[in-house]
Amino acid sequence: MGQKVHPFGFRVGITEAHRSRWYAPKALYGELLVEDYRIRQFVDKRLNRTPPFAAVADIHIERTREELKVIVKTARPGLVIGPKGAEVDRLTEELQYMTGRKVSISIMEIKNPDLEAQLIAEGIAEQLKKRASFRRIVKMRAEAAMQSGAKGARILLAGRLGGAEMSRRLDTRLGSMPLSSLQANIDYGFAESFTTYGAIGVKVWIYKGMYSEESAEETESKAAGARPRARGRR
Repeated sequence: MGQKVHPFGFRVGITEAHRSRWYAPKALYGELLVEDYRIRQFVDKRLNRTPPFAAVADIHIERTREELKVIVKTARPGLVIGPKGAEVDRLTEELQYMTGRKVSISIMEIKNPDLEAQLIAEGIAEQLKKRASFRRIVKMRAEAAMQSGAKGARILLAGRLGGAEMSRRLDTRLGSMPLSSLQANIDYGFAESFTTYGAIGVKVWIYKGMYSEESAEETESKAAGARPRARGRR
């Protein structure tokens, strides 16, 4: 059996920064870890699953003694902020009530949503719910990613595709995908589409090039506050 490694977990601490950045004593660690999970679940449900459908791809959490900072990466920052910042103020209040801590929210705009694996996976899952042709969706999304500057794209669907009686897989690959190179910047996203005839899993890998090739600006904005480092060749 092939042992599959999560592309993000494989690179954490080497070329990728952690999505939760804080230190805690042993007694508090478990509580804060669960709180992080609940914050992510809450923000995802609030912004992605119900209107305004703000296309949030990632949520980073930073903690100091006084403050909890939530960094939201979204393709539609205007919808997260709302008119005169009303939406973001409401979300801040809800998180403060939920956690009992002082919360600040900062928003990062995703310049190119066609290169964000999580957003591609969510988009495909949404279209599968609407009974669109799965082959056409996958082909279009993979080609759109390549045209946006990706060096490789892979999309894998698994489940009762097209309502078939037996579960099937559809694996589409374009360009290259060096999964075992730690220096390769590979974005991974997963979503589930709950259709009338069963759940369909959507996995997306996007290869954006090597970390060492990225400009300093791109590297800094990657994790907002934590800089992933490019490894020197030994």
